[in-house]
Amino acid sequence: MSEQVLTLAESLKDRARAALGQRNLVFVGLMGAGKSSIGRPVAQQLGLPFVDTDVEIERVSRMTIAELFAAYGEQEFRALETRVIKRLLKGGPRVVSTGGGAFINESTRLHVKRGSLSVWLKADLDVLWDRVNKRETRPLLKTENPKQTLENLMNARYPIYAEADITVLSRDVSKDIMVKEVLAAIAEGKKAESKIR
Repeated sequence: MSEQVLTLAESLKDRARAALGQRNLVFVGLMGAGKSSIGRPVAQQLGLPFVDTDVEIERVSRMTIAELFAAYGEQEFRALETRVIKRLLKGGPRVVSTGGGAFINESTRLHVKRGSLSVWLKADLDVLWDRVNKRETRPLLKTENPKQTLENLMNARYPIYAEADITVLSRDVSKDIMVKEVLAAIAEGKKAESKIR
């Protein structure tokens, strides 16, 4: 029986990897959706390198995301982010986790759509809030009412994230379940039905 389960797991990985082909797999979604925490094990399952664009931006700029926002503002940060993502996507196939605002930028979105398969990890407000309210490193949430700011970001960005090739609901289940759902969605090549907003 365990051999049968292993075969199923192997075939899901293989089907997802075959469906991806030579394209990059790019995770998009709001802060706290799980783009890095799910992206890393998905990359491992697919046998591909994993890159977090925020980590890469901090590496090349030698500044934190918060420092970049404070020193240069969001517009300059987005321009740098676009350049970094464009460079990363040329070196694929790989799994790429993007910052929450990356896919919102039209230029970045076009680069992603050009040779990548995009996965939107979609989560409801309470799930996101539980994940992000414990951290002080979110420059966009340094407001009077950060939960309302997060909801405003959802309202503004969700219609754009919906342009991603695949949508997977991010919720409070184990990483293993989320990874299997992402691999299944890639293998099936279809948009998941969304049950929230």
